Amino acid sequence: MRRLNRRTRVLALTLVMGLLLAAVYLAGLLVPEEAVASHFLEAKQAPSLTHLFGTDTLGRDLFWRTIKGLSVSLTVGIAASCISAVVAVLVGIAAAVGSKRVDGVINWIIDLVMGVPHTILVLLISFALGRGLTGLLVGIACTHWCSLARLIRGEVMQLRGQQYVAVSRRLGKSSGWILIHHLLPHLVPQFFVGLILLFPHAILHEASISFLGYGLPPEQPAIGIILAESMNYLSAGMWWPAVFPGLTLVAIVLLIDRLGDNLRKILDPYSAQE
Repeated sequence: MRRLNRRTRVLALTLVMGLLLAAVYLAGLLVPEEAVASHFLEAKQAPSLTHLFGTDTLGRDLFWRTIKGLSVSLTVGIAASCISAVVAVLVGIAAAVGSKRVDGVINWIIDLVMGVPHTILVLLISFALGRGLTGLLVGIACTHWCSLARLIRGEVMQLRGQQYVAVSRRLGKSSGWILIHHLLPHLVPQFFVGLILLFPHAILHEASISFLGYGLPPEQPAIGIILAESMNYLSAGMWWPAVFPGLTLVAIVLLIDRLGDNLRKILDPYSAQE
């Protein structure tokens, strides 16, 4: 049997990781309310075969709360990353094909946003919009587009100098035709890779802002809220409400980051013969 090449192995691993993330997301959506309901007689139980992650002070199963919380985090991450990626592409193209004044203004805005720590900026935006899901989404979306926008700008400026683009201009092709037929096909891989790589940052910021109390409401089973609740009982010896949800969040973030790296390798034309 012929040995699989590196590209095929990466593709197979990427597919497995994507299916795993999809399974976690769907499992969180399908968790019944009874699985995360309060059972006071089972409160503060350590991890066991009955409750894999143990139970909290209200007797809620932490394993199912964590799965449901991951689904919420993935939903917020998907929405915020998509908005940020679309804004980044539009802003990057505008900076590259616009006038020098437009390019200067956009670069100034990017420098301004990147000069403020993301957590502080998300906190301010979320607080200004009344906290909750809307404020959290707007805050994350408004702070995570800058790096990708700068990358898209550089890519477009490089493509504009290519010979085939100059030939298209001399043949009378419009800027819109050049954008659709020459620029966008090169930007699609950058868009998807950037979208995936924005994903873990969005999830971590959602968890951190919710942990500080400025994100999702307390009744929402989000990872940040679970970790915030666990801080009140660490001194009493209840380590499992903090350890297991925290490790699960880190594992999901690392998995998404690896998925983005593999996707970059797959879409990279230089790796086509590997």
